[in-house]
Amino acid sequence: MSDTKIKIAIGADHAGFDYKEILKDFLKDYEVKDFGPFSADSVDYPDFAHPVASAVEKGEFTYGILLCGSANGVAITANKHQGIRAGLCWENEVASLVRLHNNANVLCIPARFVSVDEAKQITETFLTTPFEGGRHQNRIEKISC
Repeated sequence: MSDTKIKIAIGADHAGFDYKEILKDFLKDYEVKDFGPFSADSVDYPDFAHPVASAVEKGEFTYGILLCGSANGVAITANKHQGIRAGLCWENEVASLVRLHNNANVLCIPARFVSVDEAKQITETFLTTPFEGGRHQNRIEKISC
């Protein structure tokens, strides 16, 4: 087994701030970079979603994790990047499927709709589920415009 830790970029908006802080502690076995925000003050989610998505798209990080109230805003923003497949996950099975079938590289969690324990479980599932490949690879190759 390699000693290299998986690198994760994480960001949020004010609605996801508390969960981001909790997940950073939960992810102690990974190399995590916090892209902000650094307080619960009101902010604009694209200011944090774009840097996380860019870092993953450039290959500086293996995965990204984004949190906001509904996770729709951060998912829409991240998916503007050609190399990003951001999946909005509100339950564990969805987290599994976005990795198995969509090879998602950014996890988007709706902080207002899941508990802290659910967010942790969703994150763990996302990070440990491999891409299934096969028939799904052809579909992935058709995503980019």
